Amino acid sequence: MGRIDYLHDPDAPPANSVVPSVVALVENEAGQVLMIKRSDNGRWALPGGGHDVGESISDTVVREVWEETGIKVEVLSMTGIYTDPGHVLAYDDGEVRQQFSMCFRARPVGGDVRTSSETTQVRWVAPADLTEFDVHPTMRLRIEHAMDRTRTVPYIG
Repeated sequence: MGRIDYLHDPDAPPANSVVPSVVALVENEAGQVLMIKRSDNGRWALPGGGHDVGESISDTVVREVWEETGIKVEVLSMTGIYTDPGHVLAYDDGEVRQQFSMCFRARPVGGDVRTSSETTQVRWVAPADLTEFDVHPTMRLRIEHAMDRTRTVPYIG
């Protein structure tokens, strides 16, 4: 399913849903960041996705990173909550979702990098090289915030 991100665009369709979602900044021991190339919009992003009934939010982070990348993670902290009503995601099926995203910092604890139906590429990227990737401005903000160690919010899962 395709997706178009609208950011403060007066021509954006009105939102008709809100789904809590997560993204995770996963750093390996070399300081590289785990990045995915999304299959729905072709852009690079942190791994993540929607929260399911019956999960804790940390379970969502662990599940989504595993599903999209093949990497098992441990959640360390939350770095931000993003609910800008001017950022909507329009999907091919008619859903137009207002963003409601929580960003977490996590560390890898196992697994091997692989793609999924939601990812066309998965890579460990040096932070200095992130500027070379097509990343939506709202995702760049999450990455900047998550890399800023002073923004860490203790998280109790």
